[in-house]
Amino acid sequence: MTINKVARAALRAISYNDIDIKKNLLLHRNFVNLTHRHYLKPLSNTWDFLMESENHTIPVRIYSPEEEGNYPVLLFFHGGGWVTGNIDSYSKVCANMAKMTGHKVVSVDYRLAPEHPFPAGLEDCYQVAKAFITNNNINNSEVTIIGDSAGGNLAAALSLLARDRNEFRIKRQILIYPATYNDYGETSPFRSVHDNGTDFLLTSKRIGDYMDLYKNKDEDALSPYFAPLLTENFTNQPDTLIITAEFCPLRDEGELYGRKLRESGNNVEIYRIKDALHGFFTLPPRFPQVKLSYEMINSFLYTYEVK
Repeated sequence: MTINKVARAALRAISYNDIDIKKNLLLHRNFVNLTHRHYLKPLSNTWDFLMESENHTIPVRIYSPEEEGNYPVLLFFHGGGWVTGNIDSYSKVCANMAKMTGHKVVSVDYRLAPEHPFPAGLEDCYQVAKAFITNNNINNSEVTIIGDSAGGNLAAALSLLARDRNEFRIKRQILIYPATYNDYGETSPFRSVHDNGTDFLLTSKRIGDYMDLYKNKDEDALSPYFAPLLTENFTNQPDTLIITAEFCPLRDEGELYGRKLRESGNNVEIYRIKDALHGFFTLPPRFPQVKLSYEMINSFLYTYEVK
């Protein structure tokens, strides 16, 4: 199935491919934040606080369903190529997520590259996850990590890092069109990069630029905490839900990551959303692709609920 000519032309028109991200990062950040800004008050109870780390604080925003009570937690890492996005630009997404899932959503404002390159953002996510999962007031089985795009990459990398450091255990992860590899050029082994890497909002060139800004040195790109698909050990990972989009350059690597996890004995569900583009999850829940995704998420959370 292909996208019709009118839709394809519209995608080209709004993809702002003429912006050189590396040379105009501030302009790109402002554009992303402006286009994702939400003017209406979130439809849930929210509150902000700062988590202390070794030499800085990590802003966190909590979204609660409308009803009072105790709720399980979705620990959320936003997308944006590791260099854009924040808890404000994802505020509506997280408010909708809390309402649609009946979970408290904890959104992490991790540090962005290139000012804070790999692994700074990942370490922020790790510290927040450790604080919540080891909190005596929170049942560790009630915390699920979730992220989209670069946030999906951070969630997958966090699960590997938590296993390897053995300080706490992550029980469930939800990866929405995650970045799991490190090559988006002509040598990429994935068909989705070649088929979907030029005409859509997220181009393969843009992914490569994001990764160049994210890494601190070239060797970083070979780390499984940078590109989780490079790990040699896929065992002892959380129950996993992976959602990909049909017309997304990250589609094939996300699905392969799920298969690798499954082959190593982990519980994994993999779904490809038809007629969906990268970034669709940030649309309102009334969109069919978003509604279907929440049906999958809720089914996964119920199926793999730890008693």
